[in-house]
Amino acid sequence: MGSMFLTHLHSAWHVDQAILSEEQRLVVLRFGSAANPDCIAMDEHLFKIADRVKNFAVIYLIDNTAVHDFNSMYEIYDPCTVMFFWRNKHIQVDFGTGNNNKINFQITEKQELIDIIEVAYKAASKGKGLAVSPKDYSTKWMY
Repeated sequence: MGSMFLTHLHSAWHVDQAILSEEQRLVVLRFGSAANPDCIAMDEHLFKIADRVKNFAVIYLIDNTAVHDFNSMYEIYDPCTVMFFWRNKHIQVDFGTGNNNKINFQITEKQELIDIIEVAYKAASKGKGLAVSPKDYSTKWMY
């Protein structure tokens, strides 16, 4: 139930303002329905790390069933999607999966999520649009 303590954005205007107004921190957006089990698990991880990343990242939750404006723009078709923005610029992260735009898979460890956010922040603050994940999430390493 940690998601109730994170900030929910209820309109496209609020999402835009969150992305546009943050100058010093990475904006982490979780798109998905709060009733989805994948989103519930991700929200718990995000809530647990929110205090640890508050100096360099801010986390927002968006119910993409209510705010449809970004679904086609960012190709949000998965039950739970996490994206990163820095000063109104989308920050991509290479996870080894072929999809650098977003996290659309489950992350089971809090520290992994902190490491990803930290890598995205460091790359973005140096003016880079692409960060490399500290862990390769491709399926070739699962066998």
